[in-house]
Amino acid sequence: MINLLLDILTTAGILFIVSIGLLIVFGVQKIINFAHGAFLTIGGYVALLVTGAHFSPWLAPPVALLAGALIGAIVERVIVRPLYNRPLDAILATWGLSIVVVQLITIGFGRGVQFVTSPVSGAIHVFGADYSLYRLIFLGIAIVLGLAVGLLLRSTRLGLVARAVILNENLARSLGIDSDLVRFMTFVVGAGLASLAGALLTPLLSVDPTMGVTWLLNAFMLVMVSGTSLISLMLACVVLGGAQVVISTFGNPVLGGLTIVVLAAILLRLRPTGFARA
Repeated sequence: MINLLLDILTTAGILFIVSIGLLIVFGVQKIINFAHGAFLTIGGYVALLVTGAHFSPWLAPPVALLAGALIGAIVERVIVRPLYNRPLDAILATWGLSIVVVQLITIGFGRGVQFVTSPVSGAIHVFGADYSLYRLIFLGIAIVLGLAVGLLLRSTRLGLVARAVILNENLARSLGIDSDLVRFMTFVVGAGLASLAGALLTPLLSVDPTMGVTWLLNAFMLVMVSGTSLISLMLACVVLGGAQVVISTFGNPVLGGLTIVVLAAILLRLRPTGFARA
């Protein structure tokens, strides 16, 4: 029972880290960044390169965060910014970018599955059960990241102007807020967080050119039922991620993999605002 509870909590933490970058971009830009999975994959391969060069595995996440942010800055300036007034085209452009990234990674690294060294190994005794130490660390990182982003949005000028753009971009512009700069910063942060998630996931999963596809689908559905709220995203990750764990454990793992998508679709049909307040 303790193991099941820890599986639910750590899975929720994993889903939260994977989804938070997508939520931030969606909140400000009102588009779904379908290159989110590609940035996650980039983070995985950054971790592969860092550990392959015999640096500490703990160095991989911050390097992936920086790499994702830098690439995100270029993508926002060159691809996304000219399409701000054409949201459908922006969505299609990010989807096309994700395909290009997958192909480039395949050319550079091949289609084979590769593995990254974990920074920690083994289990720790928790409440009478032995549990993966790295998954517990992952949960701790998710909590710290959620608190940090929440404080950033509520306690800093950047967070204030970002929330102003989220609530009413036209009014924010009339007050002298540079919404283009806000969009740029949020896209950079979202891309960096996606790559950070990819690097953090690699000790738990294999690395391959399409590793971001499944995570993108789950992140997309979680953001759709969360709106622009961090609290709603946390709740969605716990409830839908928990359902996924329960069905995978006591039922069929294949069905478990579909749980988030199916339950999110049903929830949106019954309650269009999802976990967000109407």
